This record gives sequence, structure tokens and C-alpha cells, in this order.
Amino acid sequence: MASPSLTVCVLGGTGFVGSEIVGGLAARGYVVLVPTRVASRADHLRVLPTVEIRVADVHDPQHLARLFAGTDAVVNLVGILNERGRSGAGFRRAHGELAAKVVEAAHTQRVRRLLHMSALGAAADAPSHYLRSKFEAEERVRAAPASLGWTIFRPSVIFGPHDSLTNRFAKLLRAAGGVLPLARPHARFAPVYVVDVAQAYLRALDDRATLGQSYELCGPDVFTLDALVRLVARAADIEARIVGLPDFIARLQGLVFDFVPGKPFSTDNYRSLTIDSVCRDNGCARLGIRPASLAGLVAGWLGPVMQGTYTRVPLRPR
Repeated sequence: MASPSLTVCVLGGTGFVGSEIVGGLAARGYVVLVPTRVASRADHLRVLPTVEIRVADVHDPQHLARLFAGTDAVVNLVGILNERGRSGAGFRRAHGELAAKVVEAAHTQRVRRLLHMSALGAAADAPSHYLRSKFEAEERVRAAPASLGWTIFRPSVIFGPHDSLTNRFAKLLRAAGGVLPLARPHARFAPVYVVDVAQAYLRALDDRATLGQSYELCGPDVFTLDALVRLVARAADIEARIVGLPDFIARLQGLVFDFVPGKPFSTDNYRSLTIDSVCRDNGCARLGIRPASLAGLVAGWLGPVMQGTYTRVPLRPR
């Protein structure tokens, strides 16, 4: 079992998943280092007494070395869903190249544990830059020296009160009067609750049986994208009219949005949607986690979010 004095550095700790993991680590009394380029992004974590916010650039090897000095474990959650441009260079930098820097710095500083976030569907021959770069990062982690005990997590889409999944669709539906043109409406997902993902990390940190293992993380229900959006519409009390797009129009939509600021959709997103995000291996069961259902929870935050009354509070693992 881990020591109560464990020190953990969480890269990406200010984000959606990171905030849950940081909250769970702090609840155990661990010292948690959270690097960020902009200190204000971590304001919601400052109430946690054992959390230390460090202003740093995690892509700088010297910054990583200083962060990891005296650290027992590293959690790497850094990832992007879109890049500037279309070459794949941004994905490779954020995923594969950063993973290599993390492994090198962790080895140099004698860190004992690395918990790494990948994605379901990551593969060398995957259809998108996103998924191929996620696999490149996995390969960097698997090639780490034996002294660095690693564990890889491969979740389907992750949902929760502050997600970019249910909240984004709800806001798009509200802005468009319920009419939503939808690419790849029959793509399948098994959405997994962010609190269950955080629990997977916390359990793996304490369990030596997870060393050198990969865990696919899925919720109990499989949805098509069309069904998922309709569930969101009902939870947000929006009358939805979903228009499934033929693939050639969806590809054109992605191409157009490649050049829209913020990239609400992209060619790379379209390519990721061409394969299902459904688990073949039940990683939650292997970790002793009974995952929560999206259908039973989504209305609990979408109503307040739509009304502007939801307050962000870091959750604790169940």
C-alpha cells in the first residue's frame, strides 16, 4: 500500500479529469503537485490543503526535472482533441513527444510510478492523428526503464458535470434551437463517469498488480452518437431534431471547420469517429469498479448548467 506521505505530480491536473484525481489524492492526504502555465487555472484546487500549484511548462525537460525531484509518482493526463493546422505535429508534440520527456525526467529523478492517460482505439494504424499519437505515447511509456512502474488507461469518452461532451452538445442544441447536423450518427461509445476514471487511477496507484498493465475503461451502457445526443437533449429539456449527415457531407463539414477558430469539429475528429469507442476488455471490473451510468446522472448537472446555477466543486471518488 502507498504511504500517507506520498508525493504525486499530476500533469494536466487543472483539467476535467485531473481535478477529480487531484481531489481524490488530496483526500488521502497525499502531497499533490499541479503544474500549470497559468496559475489562475488552478484556483478551484487551492482549497485543497495538500495541493501545491507550480507555474511551469511541462514541455520543458528542465521544468519536468524540477517538478519530479523528490516525487514518488507522476500522473500524465495531458492531451488535446484538436491541433493548430492539420499535419499531426501538434498531436505528436502533445502526446508522443511529451510522453518521452516525462519518461526520461521520471527515470532521471528516480520516480517509481507513472500513470498514463491514453485513449480507447489508440493504435499505430488508427485513422486519426489523435489516435495514432496516443498510441505513440503508449509505446514511449512501455519502453520506459524497468525501475519506472507504469500503468496505462484507455477510456472511452468521459462524462461528468464539467465535461466537454454532454455540456457541449447541450449548448449546441440550445444555440441551434434543437436542430443539430450530426456526423457519424451511428458511431458507438461507452461513456465512462469521470469519478470512476479517477477511482481507477487511485486504485492503481496503490496496487502493484497494475504495474505494466493497460486498462480499457468504459461505462455500462453503449450509445450511438445519435442516441447520446438525444439523451442529452432530454436531460437539458430541449426538443431535439437530429439530422444525420452522409459521410461525404460530414467529411466536408470537418474540412470547413478545420479553419474555424476553436475547431468545434475537424477532419481529425471525423476520422476518429469512423471506429467505435467500445471496450473489448472490462478494465473497470479488473480494478473492482462498478461504473455509473450516464443516463442516471446527466440530468443532475445539465439542468443547473443550462440555468447557470451549477457551482464547480472537485468531486471525491465514491
